[in-house]
Amino acid sequence: MEPLSRVTPATVDVLAVLSEAAGECWGLQVIKQSGRPAGSVYPILERLESIGWLSSYWETDDARSGPRRRYYELTEGGASAASETIAAFARKSRVVVARPVTASAVTA
Repeated sequence: MEPLSRVTPATVDVLAVLSEAAGECWGLQVIKQSGRPAGSVYPILERLESIGWLSSYWETDDARSGPRRRYYELTEGGASAASETIAAFARKSRVVVARPVTASAVTA
């Protein structure tokens, strides 16, 4: 399993949906729950699968109407890496109080 090359807010949102899922979920479900567009979610899912954080498969239920669903689930290592990534992003994203602006800084 490889580390993520970059962590964006969209990636964290997708990881959060997958982490909170009670098992597998399909792509459109991830899109709806994350609030992110398909053009962001599907490349993220593909990247996570390519580095070993996710496993996926196409549904085989021919009785269900509509397009086939692709189901995604975090691997064991992916689940722990996702938790660490979400926590690290949350720590990093905390608002840092800037030092007060002085009058001399404003006029400079």
